[in-house]
Amino acid sequence: MADVVVTVPKSRWQEWIEEGDLPGEEEGADEYYFWIGGPCPKIEPGERVYIVAHGFLRGYAPLTHIFHHPSGTALVRRGGAVAVTIDELIRGFQGWRYRWWEREDERPFPDWQTP
Repeated sequence: MADVVVTVPKSRWQEWIEEGDLPGEEEGADEYYFWIGGPCPKIEPGERVYIVAHGFLRGYAPLTHIFHHPSGTALVRRGGAVAVTIDELIRGFQGWRYRWWEREDERPFPDWQTP
């Protein structure tokens, strides 16, 4: 599995939450694009795109597909988001990284929306 991790900037956290299809919500018809710079990760539909914000892992959503455009690449999701975290402070970063922890280290994160 080639799960990837991305960061939502602090200044865009509330906007990102307001997009919709959050953990625990029914899946809607909309797709959500997370634009990335640099080379495209080796990730397949169904693998996980994890979100980091305010120093913590906040959860993940399954990748539905990758959208390539001349202006950049987007990781695309729909519903199915799950709020999880790990016991590690994670500094924000640009671009993306591959998941470096074991899935067994993940635990539920009921307060995932709190900055």
